[in-house]
Order: sequence, then structure tokens, then C-alpha cells
Amino acid sequence: MHKKKIKYIVLSLSLVLFSGFFFVTKDLYFEIGKNIDIFTRVYKEITFNYVDEIDPEKFLRAGIQGMLSTLDPYTVFIDEKRKDDIDLITTGKYGGIGVSIGIREKQVVIVEVMDGHSAQRQGVRIGDVIIKVDDLNVSDENFEEVSPRVKGEPGTYLNLKVVRNEANDTINFSLVREEIAIKNIPFYGFYPENSNNVYIRLIGFNRSAGAELRNALQELKAQKEIKSIVLDLRGNPGGLLDVAVDISNQFLKSGDLIVSTKGRDSVSIRHYYATQEPLLQNNRLVILVNEGSASASEIVAGAIQDHDRGVIVGTKSFGKGLVQTIVPLSFNTSLKITTSKYFTPSGRSIQRIDYSKENNVIVNQDSIIPTPFSTDNHRKVFSGGGIAPDSVVKLNDYSEIVKDLLAKGIIFKFANQFYESNTAINFSQINDEKMFLELEQFLKREKYRYESDLEKKINEVAVLTAQNKVYSEFNSRINSLKNDIKDLTQAYLKESKQEVIREIREELASRYLGTAGRIKEILSSDNQFLIALDILKYENIYNKILNK
Repeated sequence: MHKKKIKYIVLSLSLVLFSGFFFVTKDLYFEIGKNIDIFTRVYKEITFNYVDEIDPEKFLRAGIQGMLSTLDPYTVFIDEKRKDDIDLITTGKYGGIGVSIGIREKQVVIVEVMDGHSAQRQGVRIGDVIIKVDDLNVSDENFEEVSPRVKGEPGTYLNLKVVRNEANDTINFSLVREEIAIKNIPFYGFYPENSNNVYIRLIGFNRSAGAELRNALQELKAQKEIKSIVLDLRGNPGGLLDVAVDISNQFLKSGDLIVSTKGRDSVSIRHYYATQEPLLQNNRLVILVNEGSASASEIVAGAIQDHDRGVIVGTKSFGKGLVQTIVPLSFNTSLKITTSKYFTPSGRSIQRIDYSKENNVIVNQDSIIPTPFSTDNHRKVFSGGGIAPDSVVKLNDYSEIVKDLLAKGIIFKFANQFYESNTAINFSQINDEKMFLELEQFLKREKYRYESDLEKKINEVAVLTAQNKVYSEFNSRINSLKNDIKDLTQAYLKESKQEVIREIREELASRYLGTAGRIKEILSSDNQFLIALDILKYENIYNKILNK
């Protein structure tokens, strides 16, 4: 009798749970079906009967974009023209010639040439201005068409016409497209070179990143003893979740929780653990982050921080705690949709922006409130707003004139000219004083003039006084002041001389020494990296930060 009663209660409870689930599902499917019917009717009526002819594809896709705009910016429709972008995200490979392009002074130029690929082998250089790709005449107005033209099926050819240096030499290249595997680690090595500290620059989390890191560490371990590591995640926008788990597994001991993800309901919670012993378990570790470190970068930094495995140095990370899934659709289209949120081992979310705020489409969204959590060593960390470094170190800010020179592409252009005139010398032979004098002459030829913030403000005041008769008595004095500070370009330039030289040397390093050379040149004056070295050097400081 007792067993029958228990069986009856369990059966009744099961029916209640099932009935409740069925009711919600039935209601949801009814709402979906009803609104699809309404949407379809509106679409057909407008397409067939609107006073002007409608493009059916653009009209419908505008509707899709409208729907998705009510959600987070990471949920996006990917049309057939961007299929290559999906392949790049998932495989880290594409067909191309091994260059990156950008706009400088309204010209489309080569800004990077990758080592070992078609463009480098045939002599394409940084700074070359692209004027034609096959039959496309290139300008800044059709810049977005250039990259798809340069990319293509490996083994196919493209014709590239460029203009080089001030002599306006026109050069035609016939380049074969190859399979380009994007390197997640553009540089790794012992740095400083006579030390036992390893520096690793990780710029992405595509499919091969974990293997690249393992190979790099094994290669370096074979060279000599590794005592400390700096893993640089600055500017790394993230990538694949399972790759972030793989990267973390190289430093955390087996069994450590790395990250948890949670979808719409509790059934979709998943936990990801370190499943193997790390290559480097006890070596001192610093991870560099900044506001450009996002998503998978924050998963790695959060796991390292929560387990007190290493010290986080830099500035607060971006704060993207959302996970996306790519869903294939028909006709080579896809939908990238946010399907879950991730949480660090201590349980904190680092999502910075609440996309449900003042949004009547999203319901039952967790509010983003900074909440304290605890690391393994009982250090206090907070949810919301990214990963806060254990040691906050800001990069040295640029002076205003250097910002202006960089923004206007002057340093990039000067580096091109200097390199063209000095290809026979070694990078180590460059005389900084002579180079700076050449820059001053270059700026005169370019008729470059720096307008300081003070001069801008005085010009604004001059406009106001000219417009109002009440202030007319001040006009002469203001004009006199304008003349006194009319051109202080040389003074500002000399004041920022060392900073200007540093920026030029970094540009030249990429031309003389390639990507690795540029990174080394940057590290030599990178204060965030130098502080990281100091923390690693002194064990008592390192342990104190981690509360060991």
C-alpha cells in the first residue's frame, strides 16, 4: 500500500511537470506561428503592392537586421558574401597573398606583409599604395571591395598594381593566392634575450591557438630553463570557447575549473575543467590585459586570477561575458547567436553592458550589479565590468603632437621614405639624431603644421570676438596673441623628440626586421611589460600580490 502511494505521487508529479512544460512550449510555438504569419503577410503585401518597386531580398534582410538590432550586437545575420569570415573564425585559414591593407591619407595601402607568403616573396612592401586589383580601380571609396578581391581560392592568380615611394614608381605584381593560416602567436621567445623569462604574444583564439602555444612552450623548454612567463593578451578580441579552455589548461592543474556557461535555463549549465597536467605549472606567470582584451582573453585571465595562478597586469579588460554559436542557414547564410553567458571559476560574470536595460524584447534578464567574489587565496574580486588587473599599469600616453602625427599617417609615410632611401643599412646602424633631422626636413616638404589645443581655443575666441561688436576692442590683442603662437610646431616636436623617435623606430623595425622585430622594439619601452618583469623578478612581491 505504501509503495503504491509513493508510485502514485511520483506519477502525479511527473504529469504536473510534463503538463507545465508542454503548456509553455505550446504557448511559445503558438506565438511564433502567429507572428510569422503576420510577418509573412506584411512582407508579401508590401513587396507586391507598394507604390514603388521593392527589392525583395534587401527588404526582407532589412527586417532581419531590425529584429536583431533589439538584441546584443554579437547576434548577427551573416550573408553569403561573408562566408569566408565564418571560415576564418572557425578554421583560422583563408586564401590570400599574405597582406593586410588599410587607409592612409585617403589611399589604400599595404600596412603589413606576412612572412613567407606570396606577397613577401615577390617584393610587395609595407607602404605600397594599391591602385588596381585585377579590373577594379581602387580608391578609399571602394575600400570594402578590395579585401574580397584579394582573397580567393588558393592556387588562383590576381594582378596587383601599386605605386611606390615619392617617385611614384608603378609596379605590377602577378601573385598566386595561397592558404594563409593566421598565426595566433606572432612572436614568442626569451625576452630579455639573456634572461629565463618567456614572452608570448597571443592575438587570437582560432582553432590552432592551443597547438601553437604547446609547440612554443616545448620549443623554449628545450632551449633552456623557463623561470617565468609573460602572456600578452592585450588587444586580443577573443575567439573560440574551447580554445580558451585549452590555453588555460597549459597553466592550470588537472581538475581546476576553468569556466562555466549558462544558457536560458539551468539544464544548459556546462562546466569546463582542466583535464591534463600543464606544461608549466609552477613557473611565475603574468598576464597582460587592456580594454581590447575580450571574451576568450577574459576567460583565460579570469581563470588564472581566480585560481591565483598568476598576476594580471595592465588596465581593465573589455567586459564581454557572452558566448555565441554559429548556426548554418540556407543559401550559404548563417546566424551568429548569443546562446549563453560565461562565469569565471569563482562564479563571477564579467559582462559590462546590460543589453536588456530599457529593452522590452528581452525579458527575465539578470541585472549587472558589481558583486564581490573570492579567489582560491581569498582575494576579493568583482563581477561586472571586465577583469580588473591585480596591478593597474597604464601605458605611457602619447603627447598631442605625436597623436597628430600618427593620426595623419605622417610617421608611417616618413618610415616608408626613410626605408626606401636606406635599404642597404642594418636596423642597428640607424642613427636616431640623423633620422630626426631628416624627419624635420620631411615635415617642411609636406608643409606639416601642428595646431595645438591652445591655438584652437584662441581661434575659437577670435571667431566669437569677430561676431560680437561688444568684444571688438579685444580683437587686436587676440590677433596679436595668435601671431605669437602661430607656429610652434618645431618647439612641440623637439619637446616630444624621444617619443617621436620611438614611434619611427617601431615602424622601421617592421620593415627591416619583420613582425617579430617590431614587437621586440615595442617591448624595449613598454612600461606595462617592464612592470611585469619587475613583479616576476621579485618573488616576495609576486607572492604578496597573490596573497600566498
